[in-house]
Amino acid sequence: MAKLKLDLHDIFNKGQKIDIELNRIIDEAIEKKIKLVEIIPGKGSGQLKKKVLRFLDQSHIKKKYHRIDKDSKNFGRLFVHFKF
Repeated sequence: MAKLKLDLHDIFNKGQKIDIELNRIIDEAIEKKIKLVEIIPGKGSGQLKKKVLRFLDQSHIKKKYHRIDKDSKNFGRLFVHFKF
């Protein structure tokens, strides 16, 4: 199964760039009909992960994907699932 991966380590302190990259990866998944996107906010304090989850929880974003899974073995990783 194909998946896309977005690692946010390099842009962790650039709020607007994070939103741009999250939008880009979601749109790319939809355009290419890829069912899984792996987002890596990293472990750290958990603030970046919270920001990503708040972004994904916006109603106009939420309607684009099917569900989110948090990796039980790796706190610093999220999976966004799409249905086509």
